[in-house]
Amino acid sequence: MVKILDKRLHLDFPLGYHLHCLIAQIPNVLKRSERFFTLGNPEEKWRQVKATLEMVATGAPLRRLHFLMLPESSVPMERFDEMLSYIEQNFRNNTVTMFGVEHVPLSEYRKLLQRFSADNPEALALVETDIASGEILGMPVNWCCIAVKETNGKFRVFLEAKTHPFRGEEFLDKDHDLYRGRHFYMFKGEPACFNFMTLICLDYLYRDLYCSNIRQIVDHANHLYFTKRRFLDALFVIQCNPKPEHRTYREVLSGFYGEYLEDTPGVRDTVTVFGNCSNETEIEGVESHDGYGVSFVAISARHKMARVREQEFSTDDFDGAPICRLRFGTGTRLYFFNLPLHHELDPRSSRVPLKLHAVMQWKEPGSWVRTGEEKAYEHLI
Repeated sequence: MVKILDKRLHLDFPLGYHLHCLIAQIPNVLKRSERFFTLGNPEEKWRQVKATLEMVATGAPLRRLHFLMLPESSVPMERFDEMLSYIEQNFRNNTVTMFGVEHVPLSEYRKLLQRFSADNPEALALVETDIASGEILGMPVNWCCIAVKETNGKFRVFLEAKTHPFRGEEFLDKDHDLYRGRHFYMFKGEPACFNFMTLICLDYLYRDLYCSNIRQIVDHANHLYFTKRRFLDALFVIQCNPKPEHRTYREVLSGFYGEYLEDTPGVRDTVTVFGNCSNETEIEGVESHDGYGVSFVAISARHKMARVREQEFSTDDFDGAPICRLRFGTGTRLYFFNLPLHHELDPRSSRVPLKLHAVMQWKEPGSWVRTGEEKAYEHLI
């Protein structure tokens, strides 16, 4: 059973103002190696990731960015240290960056937890317990990093391993089977009182006979509400998902927000953000017809969101689910938007709590350009 570990962060977000998020919907090209998936074009991929980081660092047009999401398995392992170094040296304070890294063996993941043990002692202990139970150091790990630059400039690094494989990561041969992560982090930002979590793709859906990941998250958030009168503000899900609108996502979202059987005040006003890779993605051995893309943001139907349909985005209720959804397209894009403030249906409050500020597309030889404009918001690589 996965454990939810509470972590306190010093994040001084402005009270009463929107927080801003950037989804980098960029492509993955994943090739199967002897034991796990690796990026088939690491240099090209890093060029695109680096261009995104530089745009965030320079500030135009993202001066108020608080959360940056990159897809599952999107950063080459050989560039991991460079990625962290760039964020630490160039990003503004009060910034959270979430990104997936290509697969590594459990032995390497263990070394990373040891390296960042100051922020991950409980996670390291859980991995050590698993290692003591058998010869599993060669098992592949699908993992992500949450890099946080706090108010005072302190840089913190948190690591999570995916708890549930997709069919391309699951084998009868245990040595090739994906290592199952044992923890999620719930981050508690103070003094802003902003609580959030980050999951990897199918971790949002996973369940077995005894429990489900999402049920544990709901229970943990409810406990937070009943004991502290605080709740889960945001749930970020990074993906490399060929079926982003599969019915199971609608079912879980309906259960998460529906409150059909009981009140769930801990997640009632949670903003759920799904950041997927784009439709140029290729995974060896996985067929996809018009798949990938469709990153989206979901909030409770207790909010208000007008129905619109534009070329780059639309709004809907995900086929009748008790949610309001901002649904993006499938292409390689950056989506910059605000997270809605906490409020319910109220004639005195904003009619559109969630607003899209910018959509940018990738242009060769290496720049992000705002859609419909010629001006590049990024230095050429």
